[in-house]
Amino acid sequence: MVYIQDMDGKPMMPTTRHGKVRRLLKDSKAVVVNTCPFTIKLMYKTSGYKQEIVLGVDAGTKHVGLSATTKSKELYSSEVILRSDIVELLSTRRESRRTRRNRLRYRKPRFNNRIKSKRTGWVAPSVRHRIDAHIRVIDNICSILPVSRVIVEVAQFDTQKIKNPDISGDEYQEGDQLGFWNVREYILARDGHKCQHCKGKSKDPILNVHHIESRKTGGDSPSNLITLCETCHKEYHKGNIDLKVKRGKSLRDAAVMGIMKWKLYDELKSRCDNVSMTFGYITKYNRIKYGIEKSHTSDAFVISRNFNAKRIERQYLKRLIRRHNRQIHKMKILKGGKKKNNQAPFEIFRFRLFDKVLYNNEILFVYGRRKSGNFNIRDFNGENPKDVSHKKLKLIRGKRHLIILK
Repeated sequence: MVYIQDMDGKPMMPTTRHGKVRRLLKDSKAVVVNTCPFTIKLMYKTSGYKQEIVLGVDAGTKHVGLSATTKSKELYSSEVILRSDIVELLSTRRESRRTRRNRLRYRKPRFNNRIKSKRTGWVAPSVRHRIDAHIRVIDNICSILPVSRVIVEVAQFDTQKIKNPDISGDEYQEGDQLGFWNVREYILARDGHKCQHCKGKSKDPILNVHHIESRKTGGDSPSNLITLCETCHKEYHKGNIDLKVKRGKSLRDAAVMGIMKWKLYDELKSRCDNVSMTFGYITKYNRIKYGIEKSHTSDAFVISRNFNAKRIERQYLKRLIRRHNRQIHKMKILKGGKKKNNQAPFEIFRFRLFDKVLYNNEILFVYGRRKSGNFNIRDFNGENPKDVSHKKLKLIRGKRHLIILK
């Protein structure tokens, strides 16, 4: 499938007539705009015929399924893997700022720099990334296809019902921590004021609240906290004991989907003329009814509601990545109190981080660059690393996301 734009850069109906596309490029009547997906731009005026194209979007917190269909066939299908390192990077940045704030006394206290109350509609950066990523991938498809309608599958989870299936009535307003002053008091009462490792055998009267996962990744949720006596707590951090306990079920994804639901829908309505909403149970019913396998792209195909359309043979797989490191110095300070620079030049020998390159007729991606010219390249999943000279690499594509054909 070759995607086409007119002279003004507006999308037209795609074509499978590769011979005609080849002649247009040879006669300079068209130029290549993008190689993956392959998109050309016509250099002469034309009145393009357009069909109704419906874009189905299977929204999610980790993966996004996309499928653009007409009544007869599927024109585009892709799965996008979203970033999952936002929370960790922000936590690292917070640690750096906290130490810098202690060194530089003129900086204002952090509680005076809050922005939640200053900006209406503020959402957490990790949620904002997911909303912006959905908008960006939809805009990318609308730039190569004349999409007539967008249908988004959204989900709203009852997190209270997930934790307690029998909850009802006033119990929704009376959470687990009702009557407790803080989370620590609730955790101690929940665990019966007893160490959950030694069960009181150490005879240590001092109790601590321990994070099962680190606070950076697991947060202060009660499902991530456990009561330990001070003796066991110290021995655990020394590596002398092993806690055979796992954190409770995390409802982070369910909460994020609940926040994303209306914000994503409202932003799409401000950009697109015809946007509608559907729900997961409808998608599941139609998928089972028409005997379609379960996947993110299949769900998006079902969401587009052109069930009799012929499926496309090859699908795109994208993974969003961080383009540049904003952290100025490394966290670990060298001997002598010297800080090592953590930022590399944006371009080295005309290559950027995560550029798509060709090496020995194999498509790989740049994961590491050295000023000596010896680069580290890997496959789409970041595996099978190779150290090769930049002279043996051919640049195919440089973008803010990784993309391959399945």
